[in-house]
Amino acid sequence: MQAFTFAKSLTLGLLLSTGLNQASSLAIYQDSATYTFQPETSFLGFAKGLEAKCKGSVVPLKASSACPSDDRLCQELTEIKGTVQKLKATQANIKVLNTLVSLPQPTSFDAVSWIKSAKIIGTEQARLSIETTILTEELALLSKDFERQAPTPNALSSRRSCPEELELTLPYGQLSFSTFYEADIADKKSVTVTQYLSITNKSGIDMQADDAMFFYRPAHRYIRPIHFSPWIVSKTIPRPKRSYAKSKRAIAMQDEPMMEMAMAAGTDPAPVANYLNAREYQVKDLSLPSTGMPVDVQVTQWKVPLQCDIRVFPYRNTTAFHTCSFTPKLQIDNNQWKVRSAQTTINDKAVGEYREGKYRLYTQAELDIKVERKVTNKSDTPKTLTVTERIPTSTTEEIKVKLLEVRSDKKVNYKLLKDGKIEIKLTLAAHENKNIEVLFEIAYDKDLKVSY
Repeated sequence: MQAFTFAKSLTLGLLLSTGLNQASSLAIYQDSATYTFQPETSFLGFAKGLEAKCKGSVVPLKASSACPSDDRLCQELTEIKGTVQKLKATQANIKVLNTLVSLPQPTSFDAVSWIKSAKIIGTEQARLSIETTILTEELALLSKDFERQAPTPNALSSRRSCPEELELTLPYGQLSFSTFYEADIADKKSVTVTQYLSITNKSGIDMQADDAMFFYRPAHRYIRPIHFSPWIVSKTIPRPKRSYAKSKRAIAMQDEPMMEMAMAAGTDPAPVANYLNAREYQVKDLSLPSTGMPVDVQVTQWKVPLQCDIRVFPYRNTTAFHTCSFTPKLQIDNNQWKVRSAQTTINDKAVGEYREGKYRLYTQAELDIKVERKVTNKSDTPKTLTVTERIPTSTTEEIKVKLLEVRSDKKVNYKLLKDGKIEIKLTLAAHENKNIEVLFEIAYDKDLKVSY
């Protein structure tokens, strides 16, 4: 008897364990998203444009104004409805008060009573007016906050239950993600790179995914049929030119096509990115409420050697700036960066790029370096920087360009690179300034016409 009772309890425990281990998953693509989970009730959320499937079969959905009272978004919607009700009640009170004021007045006139009544009515009108303004502003804020979190105030539910996992397909824009990077350059000799995923859910469905995948590619790609077509070479037969006289209306409207193209360009839908090499990320145990606010999740972190210097391109811009170069361990997928040194943020809108076999970060402007006809260090500490200048470069043997000299008060270290690029290395002491002149020669025949 005891053995039988033990076996029954064990079987029940296994059944409960199996029910609790239902896995949920999320896959976000550039054109759609798929959420698979085991629903506890028929209520799905405040979604729009949703497609639901159970065992591969489409599940019919219905929209209604009723929603579960314990749902987070439902509670916010109930607060909005309560505010609407208060606003309408206040507006109704104002209407009733105005009706009372407009009623016929008594034939006998009591000045004291009339003044007292006027004060009471005026006070009540002012109170109701202020209450209307407050409720209107509160309703606008609550409605805006709800619209950021969900595409519709209508509750969506399934018309029939699904005994297994329910698959929801959500349209473009309701679930999205992007990636950004953070660089910590505390010691100037190495950089710690941290990559984050920024995930936004405004589908109207609070999601909890045991396994979430993110793809930089569409879920479905359309392949246009391609067939062989011959490459025909034929003799060119000149066609006689025809001339047409333009009407006055045609001349007046000749700019309309360009205007139509410009208008059409402004109404194009948001583009969907396509990448040749699919990039994908995975996040475990992701809690993603439908708040319309990004959730940042760390993906990777790695550390590599770093080389930093100060650069200036006087022929383009006289502002000097700091750059830091490194060889990435992983592919950089986005050129937007947040740069910090330990706990101090240097630049939260820095940019980077692949340059000359490495990745280069443009961290901040160097305000202590002033470039005019001379280079000046306005700080109390020495500064080392790279000045990039240029001389003309020729595209023909008939024009010769020669660098004569890079002249300064003291000898400077420079290199002449290809395409007329000159890199000058400078070290300026505190408050030191240097005059630099680049002398070059252009030689060509006097009868040759030259443009540069």
